[in-house]
Amino acid sequence: MKSITIQGEKRESVGKNSSKALRNAEKVPCVVYGEKNVIHFSTKERSFTDLVYTPEAHTVTLEIDGEKIDAILQDLQFHPVTDKIIHADFYQINPEKYVTMEVPVVITGRAKGVVRGGVLRVNLRKLRVKALPANLPDEIVIDVTSLDVGNKFEVSKVELKDYQILHPANTVIAAVKTSRNVKAASADDESEN
Repeated sequence: MKSITIQGEKRESVGKNSSKALRNAEKVPCVVYGEKNVIHFSTKERSFTDLVYTPEAHTVTLEIDGEKIDAILQDLQFHPVTDKIIHADFYQINPEKYVTMEVPVVITGRAKGVVRGGVLRVNLRKLRVKALPANLPDEIVIDVTSLDVGNKFEVSKVELKDYQILHPANTVIAAVKTSRNVKAASADDESEN
């Protein structure tokens, strides 16, 4: 899995006033939860661009005052009006402990049903996955070439490697539905007969 580096500085004071001062300086107050201790730090707002505004999943290497910490993004809080990031929570990862993360789904192929006039509906763009950090996939690739009209691709059909998908087995990832044009054309044909 790809990793992004974020530079940060430890925060001495935590609270409403210090967080507001950081935001005014275009910084984001952050916290990283670990097995032993909690570290409060701040980083520039721009450092989240490659992490948040992308469909890809990443782990994060936090460089806080010279110390490197491997983590994943746990939670983000956005301002309700300006949509700026106002707080970020990270979770320190241990190479020997399982991690839960959302991984993007990549659809490949052209479904048989689409060629026959159907419409491909993608219900899930990301899947919640549990794995050791070294085994986290960058993406889950699904080939929909064999799907005909009325068929669906469920979580149970995904080939699992070294990870576990946390959705129920019957959760639909993608399905080929009959389009309105095809339904209208078949209704016209029946009325003529």
